[in-house]
Amino acid sequence: MRAVLWDLDGTLVDTEPYWIDTEFALAAEHGATWSREHALNLVGNDLIQSGHYIRDVMNLEMSAEEVVDYLNDGVVAAVKAEVPWRPGALDLLAALAEAEVPCGLVTMSYQRFVAPILGRLAADTFRVVVTGDQVEHGKPHPEPYLTAAAALGFAPRDCVAIEDSNTGAASAVGAGCSVLVVENHVRVDAGPGRTFVDSLADVDVAALRGLVAAQ
Repeated sequence: MRAVLWDLDGTLVDTEPYWIDTEFALAAEHGATWSREHALNLVGNDLIQSGHYIRDVMNLEMSAEEVVDYLNDGVVAAVKAEVPWRPGALDLLAALAEAEVPCGLVTMSYQRFVAPILGRLAADTFRVVVTGDQVEHGKPHPEPYLTAAAALGFAPRDCVAIEDSNTGAASAVGAGCSVLVVENHVRVDAGPGRTFVDSLADVDVAALRGLVAAQ
């Protein structure tokens, strides 16, 4: 293993409830119908695709881009107030730093949402940050993980991706990464290249290296 590529929402931080709360707030403002099932359908997705989905389900006159702006406004305000780290995430980041294993962040969230989270971490925690507004094709397309691996200077097969969604896992596997899946709000399908754990608190650097060795 040469590098570790981290998803953000639901993996490094448990911010999915922030997105869901903001979606329900949008529905309430417009007298629209929304459900938790609809919300969970969006976990891990490209934000513009989610914007189209929300607009269609809620029958909004807003554009998909305007929906995304509304969502970002809500979750940015929430994350500035509190960053809900996932169990074991900060300890694993510290262990990887001590072992001099470079990390990248690969998220479909936009840079303005990512910035306050990165502000809580050491400046060199992530050598590469790939956000949803920086790629042409979002997850489940492999472009985000291919972009991150290339920016770090490693082949995807030498990288481990940490994910919590089907779309994210599909993106990482499609790029050629080994994937460690830590389910959170949605169930992730089993498949080649995917290893499941209950919590990042159960993971150390040796375990991550073992994923690539077994590939």
